Amino acid sequence: MRATSTIFPYLRHLEAFPPQAGARWVSFAQTLALPELKASNLASAQDKNHLHQVHHHLEVHSSLKVNLCFHDPSSEYLRRLVLALHNHYGHGLPSSHSSTCGWFWDVRPQPETLGYRARSETMGNFPWHTDNSYETAPARFFALHVLQHDRCGGGTLSLLKVDRLLDSLSQTAKLDLSKPNFRIAVPPEFRKDGEKACTPTASGGVTPLTARAEAALQELMRLVAQHKETHALHLTSEMLPEGSIVLMDNGRWLHSRNEVRDPERHLRRVRWDATPFSDMPSVNVLDRVEASGI
Repeated sequence: MRATSTIFPYLRHLEAFPPQAGARWVSFAQTLALPELKASNLASAQDKNHLHQVHHHLEVHSSLKVNLCFHDPSSEYLRRLVLALHNHYGHGLPSSHSSTCGWFWDVRPQPETLGYRARSETMGNFPWHTDNSYETAPARFFALHVLQHDRCGGGTLSLLKVDRLLDSLSQTAKLDLSKPNFRIAVPPEFRKDGEKACTPTASGGVTPLTARAEAALQELMRLVAQHKETHALHLTSEMLPEGSIVLMDNGRWLHSRNEVRDPERHLRRVRWDATPFSDMPSVNVLDRVEASGI
């Protein structure tokens, strides 16, 4: 477990920018949309104009959907794209997930007989969270490549803008959530050497250590519950078929997943541009942790 921590992931506030010329938009509600680009072939990942549009949307709109017009079972387009963002826009490279998997992590259900499984390897709900929330230097960006969508209607990816949530949070709660008055239960796959386990709580493994911390956490949980009904993007498997890639600014969105119904659902994830919280530019740096269990 981590003895104490503040509760927020790092945050970036968006300003109102007009969409860039040439980009399409995928609308999921009257006021919610993601910019959308097409990648005609592998060379698109290194095409100057295509790369600029990807960078633009990540910086300005914090999210993007890319539709691949070709079969890419090895996610080579995504590998080349991340490398090009590093070479031309200074993005940090991904850290290797393992010596055998390299940059990528395959997100698909694993048999229960394997014993302990990471949450992403189960078919259950995955509550609201930011990726790498247990790390001191979380990835600024992540992408999900859909190799096999859920053909049974499950596995919906939901997104919630952090700045909208913060705008609704009281100043008192923001202050109390910024103080190191929480104990966090860290899942086994995220524990560092020597860390002990901690019994999870009803708040997703987050235990407030003071009355003020508890009140602030409850306010945050209530707001997430409210906002997910009115301000969330829900990307169903029909909206993200095979060949879709979603790229996100990890600090500007919370995301969740409902129950997976297709045991062959398969996504591939990559995270990149790890940045220590102390080096994050400008924003409300209120630290980290999953808003999970909500």
